Amino acid sequence: MRVAVLNGPNLNLLGTREPEVYGRDTLADIERGVRERAAGLGVSLAWHQTNHEGEFIDLIQRLPDEADGALLNAAALTHTSLALRDALLAVRIPFVEVHLSNIFAREEPRRHSVLADLAVGVIAGFGAQSYLLGLDALVIHLSKRVARSS
Repeated sequence: MRVAVLNGPNLNLLGTREPEVYGRDTLADIERGVRERAAGLGVSLAWHQTNHEGEFIDLIQRLPDEADGALLNAAALTHTSLALRDALLAVRIPFVEVHLSNIFAREEPRRHSVLADLAVGVIAGFGAQSYLLGLDALVIHLSKRVARSS
């Protein structure tokens, strides 16, 4: 099973950016934990981070060749990017939307995701653990899909 993890703008600043909201784990710390969990699940993992919406769209458009499913933390683009939404509609790859903070308990503009209704599920508010929970949920979802098609 192949899973891509796509990380959006400013996540490269984790560890120092608003630690009271996002925690002290760096993106590299989170990646190490997710890679460890993926290895234990027999999942190959591709990891990406970009601060650029167009590059994020390019990453989404490559998903059919790269992955069976994805974990997606689009960061602030979650709330605004119809272009990301359109790309996800076009590729139709199962994905779990993950967020470090509970976006539904944040300021009003951050409480809505333009991607959530396309996702298999949304996991938010558990810090770095959100990625691990998301990976577990995605693997279960993809395994059931494979079992149904056999």
